[in-house]
This record gives sequence, C-alpha cells and structure tokens, in this order.
Amino acid sequence: MAGDDARLIGHTGGVRSAEERGDQVARVLDVAAYILSRRGPMTAMKLQKLVYYSQAWNLVWEEKELFGEAIEAWANGPVVPELYRCHRGRLNLASGEQLGDGDPTRLQADERETIDAVLDFYGDKPAHWLSELTHREQPWQRAREDARLRDGERGKAVIPVGYMHEYYDGLTSATAEEV
Repeated sequence: MAGDDARLIGHTGGVRSAEERGDQVARVLDVAAYILSRRGPMTAMKLQKLVYYSQAWNLVWEEKELFGEAIEAWANGPVVPELYRCHRGRLNLASGEQLGDGDPTRLQADERETIDAVLDFYGDKPAHWLSELTHREQPWQRAREDARLRDGERGKAVIPVGYMHEYYDGLTSATAEEV
C-alpha cells in the first residue's frame, strides 16, 4: 500500500486523478481484456460491473486509480463509455475476446492482484445481481442525484472517483470496527 506521501485523499475528500499525480495507469480496455481472459465468457453488463468494482477496490487498496477513463451512472448501473463502444449491440462476450486494443499484459502485478480479488468475490454473481448491488450503493446514487436523474432515466452522470473511494473505504472501516 502506498505511504503517506502518495496519499490520494485531498483536502476536499476527493481522489486526485492519475494525470494530476503524474502516474501511468492502465486503460479500461486492458482491465476488460484481463477480466475476460480470467473469467469469460460473460455478458457485457457483467463485464462493466466487474470493471467498476475493480476500479473501486483499487482506489481503496492501492490508493490510486486502476484506469483513467470516467465511469458514468447509467440507468442499469455504472458503465465506462469507452468500453461500451467496444461491445455495443452485443449481449455476450467470449473468453479472451479482443475489445479494441486492450492488452492484459499492460497491467502491473498489484493491479492484477486487485482484479483477481474482485473476481474471487464478485465473479460468480449474475450480471443483474451486480447491477442491483450498484443501485443500492452511494457512488451510483449520488452521481445520479447530482445530475437530477430519476430511476430508469437515461443520463451520463460521471461517478467521481472520490465518491467511490469514500464509500468503499468506509465499508472496510465498518468491517474493521466489527472485528
């Protein structure tokens, strides 16, 4: 885990982007390629949710973004538009399927570790279960509230990484307090 010097939490409680820190990050297509190589085939919706949770938990465990692309709070849950453009119109994606120029070998060992942990926990869950879970969690809800989107309404509200870090980090703190 990063030390105090690399701490991402700013005075506003937000997480600084990789560009602001000058870090190199993987791309969402690299993360998607890795997930498909490890757990495919799967639906496009499930891939989107696993990418989302990979980003969320990397923010907490590594205190940095896994990828730099924005995640939006769509009606069916979090979606990364760049990834969506690569699978648009397709329900199922094959194991190891090439999406754009995604390359799982671009991921660092700690990034693969985070994704593997996410896959171990969330990977066997159905896509609709994952979608419903994201609807009950604050980052998706807050982004949609900020944009004044009603349930089921289409919209492109960005889910700030600060919202994700704050919420999922709070889950680990709550769990630690229970132990």
